[in-house]
Amino acid sequence: MDSIITAAAQALAAGDPLGALKRVALRNDPPALALRGIAMAQLGDLARAKSLLRRAARSFGAREPLARARCIVAQAEVALAARELGWSGASLESARKALIAHGDHANAAHARYLEIRRLVLMGRIDEADDMLARVDSSALPPALRVVHQLAVAGIATRRLRIRLAQEAVNEAQRCARHAGIAALAAEVDSAARVLTAPAARLIAGGANRVLLLRDVETLLTSGALIVDACRLAVCDTNAAVPLARRPVLFTLARALGEAWPGDVSREALIARAFRGKRADESHRVRLRVEVGRLRRELGSLAGVSATPGGFALAPRRAKAVVVLAPPEEDENAAVVACLADGEEWSSSALALALGTGQRTIQRALDALLTAGKVQGIGRGRARRWVLPAAPGFTTALLLPGVLA
Repeated sequence: MDSIITAAAQALAAGDPLGALKRVALRNDPPALALRGIAMAQLGDLARAKSLLRRAARSFGAREPLARARCIVAQAEVALAARELGWSGASLESARKALIAHGDHANAAHARYLEIRRLVLMGRIDEADDMLARVDSSALPPALRVVHQLAVAGIATRRLRIRLAQEAVNEAQRCARHAGIAALAAEVDSAARVLTAPAARLIAGGANRVLLLRDVETLLTSGALIVDACRLAVCDTNAAVPLARRPVLFTLARALGEAWPGDVSREALIARAFRGKRADESHRVRLRVEVGRLRRELGSLAGVSATPGGFALAPRRAKAVVVLAPPEEDENAAVVACLADGEEWSSSALALALGTGQRTIQRALDALLTAGKVQGIGRGRARRWVLPAAPGFTTALLLPGVLA
């Protein structure tokens, strides 16, 4: 490898894409194409980066497997940055094995971290955690140790293990200072802000209180029965009943949880669950049916008892009932939660990450655009969506993942 390529590679490793481009901007040999692609990715021109890296990988071909594998890893990183989550991990895994076979363990670990980050974005937390456990970060350079700790923090945050997440962020900050790369330091700072931003509202006894993620973690182990409006579930310390696919049942559960220890009138429940302005006999019959279904779903967590005025929630083990709600309520809050990472998302990537249909996502984006809460960039299939400004709260509880 000639000295100019070496100097450009060192500039990229130090987070200086302009310095790298000064050396290779006019060259079209495969190593220069690869470095130009990485530099353009660092500068944010992901479309140009993809094109350059694709040309470099084709030019290297099968006779230079190490360089080609590095290009494949770089392409995967660009795809992740562009929130193109639908790619298969098979080619990335083949590239990782080629890197290990040629002794490039740092880039092999980087390939593994890319797959872990993709799995976390898609809410496949158990798979990501299993994969992370197989990575030995002790011998990695400081920059990759930052990535490792951010992966640990991301998984711990999704599982509401906030002490572990805080320890990982603290270690990432230490490694980032050692690495001296501004972009990594900014990413670590963003992860740290998530842990100290408002995460939810506690509704109990008619009062509202803002909670941080560590407060939510404490609440989940408090023994209270929690009607979780962030993840659409009812849970206590020992069990959780997901109701995301039963919206009417969750609406009833939330109304009863907000009124506990009091009851809610049948008319109020009908208006809230069925959006009926005037309750007739058919509404009352349907309410009795849905309340019966809610009793069966909640099982050993709570009962729903009839009262002279309506219905009341009766926890079986817990001594208190509380409602955990998002900081700001919006029917499209999950879409905003994904966009809150500051990256540009396509509607197809949002649908994949949230496990819903693309048409549903498009309707949500149209509504958010009309309300001025998102911005569209580009046209047609190339259109990407971003938030016009970072929200003043963390959205970790609204992201896909496992129930604590």
